[in-house]
Amino acid sequence: MKRINQYKKLFGVNNEIDLKILKNSYRNLVKEWHPDKFQEGDPKREDAETQSKLIIDGYHFLVSIAPETLATNLEVYTETITNSGIADYIHKGLLLEITFLDGSTYEYFGVTKTIYIKMVNSNKLNRFAKRNIYPNHLYRKSKRSSKVA
Repeated sequence: MKRINQYKKLFGVNNEIDLKILKNSYRNLVKEWHPDKFQEGDPKREDAETQSKLIIDGYHFLVSIAPETLATNLEVYTETITNSGIADYIHKGLLLEITFLDGSTYEYFGVTKTIYIKMVNSNKLNRFAKRNIYPNHLYRKSKRSSKVA
């Protein structure tokens, strides 16, 4: 959640993410912080490189959790959580990363340690996640593992 708020603040996003506004803000920030604007050896150039990486990271992150992106990918996501079991999971802070048997991995934000412990202790992991994790937490697809045939 901290990461989401940090990126929203960087791009001036208050509530729901609008891709048009985000894209416009991204372009303006990239123009302002592009490292090529500064001379070689200028200490501001290093700051610009760091800031530009943060801007690019933040843009891709916010696009991945935007309502429009989630709506576009809803069919694939629904297929995964409905028909594919959980292969592995990792909990770090308020982030729960679940890798499914189909090879896709999703990150769920705001999952407390209490909920995670209940999930781990549940005798039906998939059922617990379907009832308590998937519908109640913001998510994004984080990576896709390659399947070995």
